[in-house]
Amino acid sequence: MKTKLYVSVLLFFSIVIVGYSQTATIKGIILDENNNPLDNVNIKTETKGTVTNANGFYILEISANKNISVEFTHLSHKKIVSVFNLKKNEDYEFNPVMSTSIEQIATVIVTNKRQRQVEGIITLKPETIRKIPGANAGVENLLLTLPGVSNNNELSTQYSVRGGNYDENLVYVNDIEVYRPFLVRSGQQEGLSFVNTDMVQNVDFSAGGFQAKYGDKLSSVLDITYKNPYQFEVNADLSLLGGSFSIENSSEDSKFSSIVGLRYRNNSLFVNAKETETNFKPSFADAQAYFTYKFTSKFYLSFLGNASINKYNYQPESLQTNFGTLSDPIALYVNYEGQEKDRYQTYFGAFKGTYFANDDLTLKLIASRYHTTEEEHFDILAYYSLGEVNTNIGDENLGDIEFSRGVGSQLNHGRNDLDALITNIEHKGDFNMNENRIEWSLKYTNEDIRDRLIEWEVIDSAGFSIRPPKTIPVNEQPYEPYNGPLESFTNVRATNYTQINRLQAYAQWSKRATIGTSDVWYNAGVRVHNWTVSGDAISSSNQTVFSPRAQFAFKPYWEKDMLFRIAAGVYYQPPFYRELRDANGVVQPNVKAQQSFHFVLGNDYSFKMWDRPFKLTSEAYYKKLSDVNPYTLENVRIRYAANNNAEAYAYGLDLRLNGEFVPGTESWFSFGYLKTEENINNRGYIARPTDQRLKFAALFQDYVPNVPNMKLYLNLVYNTGLPGGSPSYADPYDYQNRLPDYKRADLGLQFVLVDGKKQFSSGWKKAFKELSFGFEIYNMFDVQNSITNTWVRDVYTKRQYAIPNYLTPRVFNVRATMKF
Repeated sequence: MKTKLYVSVLLFFSIVIVGYSQTATIKGIILDENNNPLDNVNIKTETKGTVTNANGFYILEISANKNISVEFTHLSHKKIVSVFNLKKNEDYEFNPVMSTSIEQIATVIVTNKRQRQVEGIITLKPETIRKIPGANAGVENLLLTLPGVSNNNELSTQYSVRGGNYDENLVYVNDIEVYRPFLVRSGQQEGLSFVNTDMVQNVDFSAGGFQAKYGDKLSSVLDITYKNPYQFEVNADLSLLGGSFSIENSSEDSKFSSIVGLRYRNNSLFVNAKETETNFKPSFADAQAYFTYKFTSKFYLSFLGNASINKYNYQPESLQTNFGTLSDPIALYVNYEGQEKDRYQTYFGAFKGTYFANDDLTLKLIASRYHTTEEEHFDILAYYSLGEVNTNIGDENLGDIEFSRGVGSQLNHGRNDLDALITNIEHKGDFNMNENRIEWSLKYTNEDIRDRLIEWEVIDSAGFSIRPPKTIPVNEQPYEPYNGPLESFTNVRATNYTQINRLQAYAQWSKRATIGTSDVWYNAGVRVHNWTVSGDAISSSNQTVFSPRAQFAFKPYWEKDMLFRIAAGVYYQPPFYRELRDANGVVQPNVKAQQSFHFVLGNDYSFKMWDRPFKLTSEAYYKKLSDVNPYTLENVRIRYAANNNAEAYAYGLDLRLNGEFVPGTESWFSFGYLKTEENINNRGYIARPTDQRLKFAALFQDYVPNVPNMKLYLNLVYNTGLPGGSPSYADPYDYQNRLPDYKRADLGLQFVLVDGKKQFSSGWKKAFKELSFGFEIYNMFDVQNSITNTWVRDVYTKRQYAIPNYLTPRVFNVRATMKF
């Protein structure tokens, strides 16, 4: 009897075990039409179900050896139903692409894109970023086509937003803050942006009024997400300016994904086209890698690394700049001796652990380190002649200087070295409960900076050394003898060993609800930032600031698709190292955080024109700034006064109309009006260095109707002139002239041989997923834009001449892009 019982029990458990073992697994990543992962996709069979996580990944166990219908549903996308018949213990990878549903309910807003609109964030497509032509093609190039974003130097990747300067913009890559080199003073020295566009999956940008979860800067946030690859792919982009190469892959079990990018850039094409004859040997190169390993469906560990080595060897030979008027043409001719050798070497590494505790709670731990060593060494002697130009047409000396008004020389010397090590560790959390979302963070940062600054300039005119400006006694030679000691015109010397320790935290709450028939969104949060400045030969300083911020948006149930936003908050910018260093290079530890009150009112109006989708985005903004740290701007170099003796304001209006002006392509037109002024030491309001009063930009994509594979990309920018071009020592209250307006048009023509709609099963094109060849024209109308002036002094007449430093002329480039 017992034997029969044992046999029955054993047989029962055998059946159960066999029954449970007759299963298979499907898994993968679900994407939308733009190849972005979709979260919260419901995946279910008749008996089981799951949802995709934040990275679009899912895993589902189904019965083996029979037909199983699996349904993929998402509120804003079309349903997908697939039937699987898998063998026992088989793992099958299925990566469907969900298209947008036509039957969406207008008052229900669930997509990530709509959520970004609610937050006042612009989302840019990586495909557009990679195609649009520009002297510095990439994310920053596309940002300059947006209203409120300006840069009057095409060789620079830096940008100002709504009256702020280049140091007031936050940049994140996969939740990790990234940094720029410190010592760069001109656009042609910059080389490569940190962001590798081949690796980009998503780009979000906010021009102001952003949430508390973003850091402590006054102007903008650029939030980049790198890809989590799900298949093997190779991308290459080659041109006369350099090239990029990336390779991405995912393991068979989808646990490990990797993407590696290599880039090289050479600015010789632009610099050799300028008026200055040079021996120019730049070398800008970097390597980036992003790895993710999924230990379980709940815990991911990722690594982001970057190594960048930029060398800039510059040996000017001669320069002739013609300026003046038709009736009185003048030219400056310069012979150079000496050279400049700069080197910027940066390394960056970050680990991020992500734990999906459950469907509602996500925890992250991020640790990063940034190390930069920078050298800026130059000795350049310039002999100049300023005179009248030969205008006799047909004369063999046409354009040459035939009578000198003044001659002189100038010697610039620099030995600047900087070594900075920045370490961060941060915990972030995200908790969802019903319609409420709570986010928080705690972050510690240590900045260890060692800096030596040695710069001097000697100016001679007709054999007489010119003394520093505004010094007593004044050198009145040759009319009166001067027996005082010789001095350099400028002389800056400083050595700083500085440590800055920061502790930052934020907490914010978001909620979606309804009021009557209207959908509404709330967001409120606060940041706290404490920092301590210490170092050799400086007194320690400790300060703390609190930054409350709030947003509100609502979408009324109207026939017209309207979305309204309002945002307000107090924003602080605790000083970074460069803001602590005064005009003499000395660190001032008691510099306060600059404070700004933001108020932003926005509207999105979505409509159809020509049966195609369009959207008009409008934002009016006002900023009131206090404890302002005044600065001067020369090319891209910012020098701060390192005190808080000013107040300022900025207000303006940004408009952007985007949509399918040509079927199947997205284009947009942008307009911005800005006024920003500052009051230094209660002397009255004057224009700030970034007072870009009017801005117009257009990004237009088209194709030849009869040759649809021939694509056209047009990038237009017009900015009114900035205040500037004055001598570096000039009092801004005495000099309020403006530089000429900045006008630029870049054109790209691309012939597509292979793409997603045109594939080949045989021949040499079979290996390509995408293949195209293109031709680009930079500064198509050959406009002479200038960013600074060179000031030539004549000791006899006591006059100074402003000679414009022109930027790049018309330049041609060829380009090939491919994907395997």
